[in-house]
Amino acid sequence: MSPHALRCARALALAIAAGASLSACAPLLLGGAVVGGAMVATDRRTSGAIVEDEAIEIKAASRIREVMGDRGKISVTSYNRIVLLTGDVETAADKATAERLVGGVANVQTVVNELVVGMAQSFISRSRDGFLTSKVKASLIDAKDLFSNAIKVSTSNQTVYLMGRVTEREAHRAAEVARGVDGVRKVVRVFEIISEAELANLQPRSPAPAPAASAPK
Repeated sequence: MSPHALRCARALALAIAAGASLSACAPLLLGGAVVGGAMVATDRRTSGAIVEDEAIEIKAASRIREVMGDRGKISVTSYNRIVLLTGDVETAADKATAERLVGGVANVQTVVNELVVGMAQSFISRSRDGFLTSKVKASLIDAKDLFSNAIKVSTSNQTVYLMGRVTEREAHRAAEVARGVDGVRKVVRVFEIISEAELANLQPRSPAPAPAASAPK
């Protein structure tokens, strides 16, 4: 299979998985941090931060649902305690309310409010966004100069949001890759920038080689 066909197949498989989680009547979507051995091993967050991010998403979703009900479709994504709100709400007051509710959740450090007022997304639009997310992820995987597992991707209204702990070099490159994906209207960086020295400290160290056995005398 050619590299292009392989890339397309990978994007399609991811899109099908993403589309299965969409619901036409769901007023609230969760970003959902995955906690597991492999994820923790490759994620630049601490295991404690991963668990906290998952709890933040659940608690924030619950608060928004209780107070706002069906007034909008809001996606909550937390990465290293930075919370991104995307989707649509009916009024500017609803947008402010959502931010206030999420900001009051324990361990939230920053809320990035990207909610759109008065422009409800259709199911087709959300499905298209899911497919775009899959294509961007596939392109990041193909970019050999990027550590794709360190970058979280979400899409709303054809705007791609990139989250993660990355260097300025990685942030620039990831945004460049995302902009090159057909159908992406805009790329928003929600990165936590770290230095190259910090990145080096995060890299797993290879175990020291075992001493060679001495030849029998």
